[in-house]
Amino acid sequence: MVERQLRARGIHDERVLAAMGAVPRERFVPADLLSAAYADGALPTMSGQTISQPYIVALMTELLAPEPGDRVLEVGTGTGYQAAILASMGCRVTGYERLPELAAGARARLAELDLGDLVDVRVGDGSVGDPGGAPWPRIIVAAAAPDVPDTLTRQLAEGGRLVVPVGGRWEQELTLVVRDGDRLRTSRHGGCIFVPLVGEGGYKGHE
Repeated sequence: MVERQLRARGIHDERVLAAMGAVPRERFVPADLLSAAYADGALPTMSGQTISQPYIVALMTELLAPEPGDRVLEVGTGTGYQAAILASMGCRVTGYERLPELAAGARARLAELDLGDLVDVRVGDGSVGDPGGAPWPRIIVAAAAPDVPDTLTRQLAEGGRLVVPVGGRWEQELTLVVRDGDRLRTSRHGGCIFVPLVGEGGYKGHE
């Protein structure tokens, strides 16, 4: 996976590649899909959610550019795979998941991998961020938003980085936002498909 799907496609941050190689992806996929755990694609989980394609996880992590000790706000924790990658890189992750059953499963998996002390998985509407923890040096969103959520950019620290899929319901662009004083610098990094962000900062009609 690391050599053929990630390095060959241009993922060059050795810390990201090491984390992707170290975290057992099979621990985060449904039992009936274990044989496809390292396949080059997203996989379904429970309640209509997905675990992202390994390349997309690696690309989002590389764009986020986290440093050891960074606090990361994660919106849409899902099975906990992205949080595990970040924690294995030395980040302290506060993850929001709106589905209690998914949040419970993520907590259990992270604890089994001795990463539970680095990841706090909470149940709630992550689209509004976490004002109590702001400003956040890093924010990552694992669900598609119609626009870059203002609720999240307002909570971004100086020099902070936000990675979020932005676009229509069926196709988005991976978007990086970097705060530079009062200015937000935005860049696009390729197409992707994510489940919709549900909540105040998501698509209307899906709160």
